[in-house]
Amino acid sequence: MLDPAVFFAVHPLPHIGRNLAAVRERLRQAALGAGRDPASVRLLAVSKTFDLEHVRAAAAAGQQDFGENRVQDALQKIAGSADLTIRWHLIGTLQSNKVRKAVPQFAAIHSVDSLRLLQSIDASAVDAGVATELLIQVDLAGEPTKHGAPRPEAIEIVKAASGCRAARVVGLMTIPPYFEDPERARPYFAELRDVRDTLLKAGVDAARLRELSMGMSHDFEIAVQEGATMVRLGTAIFGARHA
Repeated sequence: MLDPAVFFAVHPLPHIGRNLAAVRERLRQAALGAGRDPASVRLLAVSKTFDLEHVRAAAAAGQQDFGENRVQDALQKIAGSADLTIRWHLIGTLQSNKVRKAVPQFAAIHSVDSLRLLQSIDASAVDAGVATELLIQVDLAGEPTKHGAPRPEAIEIVKAASGCRAARVVGLMTIPPYFEDPERARPYFAELRDVRDTLLKAGVDAARLRELSMGMSHDFEIAVQEGATMVRLGTAIFGARHA
């Protein structure tokens, strides 16, 4: 990783390095304030709508995990960044006709919302010889514009994951409604933690529940306070989104 002073001096997108430094400090403070080890929270840089130059700038500043919403856009960036030691996460909806293309390319898929999709991903992982990590997306708000499995269905999907042959369920993900006051998102983050705890009490292997992917640019500190192990930040790192 470049020395920050050198990065800021020579890179054409110096704001990305500065933003990452500021976000990492906010993450550290949020974790410490909650009595947690800052190393227990992973930062995903959501690069959707931003080009490969932005990804490379973030990677040069030490960022390793990147999140994308659309498979086709992500595949282009993955191909163009093959020389970098970074990990790609699919955080958007995965359509069934793109499963075979997506599975070998992503370290993790955060948007599994049905048993059928879980089984399809697992079959593709077997064929590709990979052990893709999966998170079950839980719909806790019932918004028609959001995806995810309702809580009872999500619990059954996690339980069914014991039958996976290659793919590995490692946790849960949720997207709460957007609130101007981030404090209003807290109940949704707390409920996702409660879903995890309910599954643990039911005897589900803790290895399948080690991750809670929740929190974005405007509310990630609240998510960290409620137990997030991965936060997904875009605008806080890259700036205002392009169309």
